[in-house]
Amino acid sequence: MHEAQMYDQGRDGELICELCAHHCRIKEGRRGICGVRENRNGILHSLVYGRLVAERVDPIEKKPLFHFLPGSRSYSISTVGCNFRCRHCQNFSISQADTISAENPPGILRSPEQVVASAEASGCRSISSTYVEPTIFFEFAHDCCVLARNRGLKNVFVSNGFMSEKATRKLAPLLDAINIDIKAYSEDFYHTICGARLQPVLDTVRLMHELGVWVEVTTLIIPGLNDSDGELRAIAEFIVAIDPSMPWHVSAFHPTYKLTDRPSTPAHTLEKARKIGLSAGLKFVYEGNIPGTGGENTVCPSCQALLVRRFGFRIEEDRLIHGRCPQCGEGIAGRWE
Repeated sequence: MHEAQMYDQGRDGELICELCAHHCRIKEGRRGICGVRENRNGILHSLVYGRLVAERVDPIEKKPLFHFLPGSRSYSISTVGCNFRCRHCQNFSISQADTISAENPPGILRSPEQVVASAEASGCRSISSTYVEPTIFFEFAHDCCVLARNRGLKNVFVSNGFMSEKATRKLAPLLDAINIDIKAYSEDFYHTICGARLQPVLDTVRLMHELGVWVEVTTLIIPGLNDSDGELRAIAEFIVAIDPSMPWHVSAFHPTYKLTDRPSTPAHTLEKARKIGLSAGLKFVYEGNIPGTGGENTVCPSCQALLVRRFGFRIEEDRLIHGRCPQCGEGIAGRWE
């Protein structure tokens, strides 16, 4: 076990975890909501430091990040655990870690040095902490970020955004890009479907942008739960108020885990969401999980020239010249070099 960061002493032997917005009060011998941070003898321990259950090379577009080093590969890592209880989690086999053994947690033990070396050997330009909420393995992700930065690699998080302000401020100087889910614009949805709250997520999106991290937002659209015009417009208007150039990915849901009573999202719903986002003032709205719709392409917001043509996670054509439209010269927001 590895001593955790960002916790404080409470009353009667309790420890207060300050890592995410749950601010769990953890009694002796118990764990936080994430299932991987345990109070032992007044010390908060991470049970999953370096215990990787996933290591693979992904296209950066899979995160999804469309305005960050397009066409590059990212070395993606994950432990078990999550601070959400999403009923539709596609990675539920590793995200729900309530009963893992503290003495023998799942995963292959890796050091930050091994992760960075593997990323370099595989030709990746970045390391992504992903698949579950990476805040729950903050200590390991942080150490990997420090070493990766020193070796010239970029750092990426794929997050539900439910981290504390303290964690955000500590992480942001090491992060180059983050994709944050805004899963809905309803406290009821967050409470019922995810076991969390909306406002801390919105706060993280805003603060990460203010701190200079490249931010893209994803909303998985679930029929009958978060697909109303009003809710989609509210998400779009929230993003516009921060930065109209912040990309919004509207993605199709497919039934899984505990949410199998809803149909898959039809393509026309993604088309509707994209139109709502563009009409609200967003410059870049992308349709995801249904390849070939054309909603995956990057188009110049000034002259409408096709800049990047995609099919799924594959780039078929990239016409950007040093981050600018080759037709009108418009600068396209992103991290291109």
